[in-house]
Amino acid sequence: MNKPGVKEYREYCPPGVKHVIASGGSAWIGEVDESTVLKYPLAPDNTDVVSWLETERKLLEFVGHHEHIIKVKGCTENGWLYLERATNGNLNDYYLRPAYPHPSPSLEQRIAWCREIAEAVAWVHSRGVIHCDTQPRNILLDEGLRTKLADFQGKHVSENGTVLLNRWSSEPCRFYCPRRGPFDADVETDLFALGCTIYFIMMRH
Repeated sequence: MNKPGVKEYREYCPPGVKHVIASGGSAWIGEVDESTVLKYPLAPDNTDVVSWLETERKLLEFVGHHEHIIKVKGCTENGWLYLERATNGNLNDYYLRPAYPHPSPSLEQRIAWCREIAEAVAWVHSRGVIHCDTQPRNILLDEGLRTKLADFQGKHVSENGTVLLNRWSSEPCRFYCPRRGPFDADVETDLFALGCTIYFIMMRH
């Protein structure tokens, strides 16, 4: 018997989740309460995604607390992630989705976002972590429109450059550093993606 596809699970909400508020290529984000979401596989029996979530949890634990990085709040017995909720969604949708019109952010607000994200990426690198997917969809906004870097898909490296943990991921094409191998992620590729994200914030496209 074939495993059910994503369509069969389109309305799937595990116990404790009120409703789905977002989704990505491999996981749902479901509301637990006003301050917490659960990140879980699109298909609940997908063991690959559970492994990816475990890697994301470890990367967030290596990174530790920072005001502009999403907090990990625990996990379920089957490895799904409880994360801090950012009530204003992601930066891409805040800017571009017509269903959620917002006043155009001021120059001061845009500069503040750029500074906050740069501080978050610098902190991540100081902890030996490469994010590998810095882009507007992975920058969330809290109730005060402060940024939260999320969706850690990268790797953890030691001080001598030894890779200790690797998710084998890379940025989408618009934020991808050219002339590099598809999974040859390092500080340079993260900074290229950061620069592309700053361009998006300042130019709105």
